[in-house]
Amino acid sequence: MPAIDVTDVTFQSEVIDRSMTTPVVVDLWAEWCGPCRTIGPILERVTDATDGQVVLAKVNVDENPGVSQAFQVQSIPAVYALKDGQVVDGFVGAYPEHVIEQFVQSLLPSASAVRIAELVAAGDEASLRAALELEPANESAIVALAELLVEQGQADEALQLLARIPETERTRKVAAAARLSTSPADDYDQQLAALLDRVKSDDDARQQFVDILELMGPDDPRTAQYRRQLTSRLY
Repeated sequence: MPAIDVTDVTFQSEVIDRSMTTPVVVDLWAEWCGPCRTIGPILERVTDATDGQVVLAKVNVDENPGVSQAFQVQSIPAVYALKDGQVVDGFVGAYPEHVIEQFVQSLLPSASAVRIAELVAAGDEASLRAALELEPANESAIVALAELLVEQGQADEALQLLARIPETERTRKVAAAARLSTSPADDYDQQLAALLDRVKSDDDARQQFVDILELMGPDDPRTAQYRRQLTSRLY
């Protein structure tokens, strides 16, 4: 894909956010910089050859001081590679094409990573289990498989899977659904009201209360109200 011209305004979406799924090479340049005009076309060629697996973002440092400050640029050309929102590699100055090509090639996903992504995208139980054979702690595969297991009534296995990885917003919701699957709530208000008097002295009641709030989610206007009630009962 062609290079993207990035500004201070678009840097978050075009570079940071995009790097969560695709490696991004940031080329910091200026019109007056001779070496920039040398490596710019090289960067465009070698990133274009990846067929979208690596994206090139070009930033004119004179017009975008915010990005320059973020990278603490002292001289250009300066080139940085980002994955998952973090700088993972970079260089300053002009280098020959074979060096720049190696730099870009190092950002490409391995054959194993590509296969795992394909299996996770397939989304069926067999594919997800195959992905975990290749990478036992792959968060996307674990969460997707745990969701399937909850739907199949296999809550215990789902919770065991989720225990492999650190707790996140995604895992908390699936874990809550797993724990509540044996006693689903038809009326959240009625169930929360019944649990409220027990939350201080009953660990199971407190966990069930929290799990229901997790399933309701932050967008439900009742969630904040019930969290305040829980806090007042506990403290």
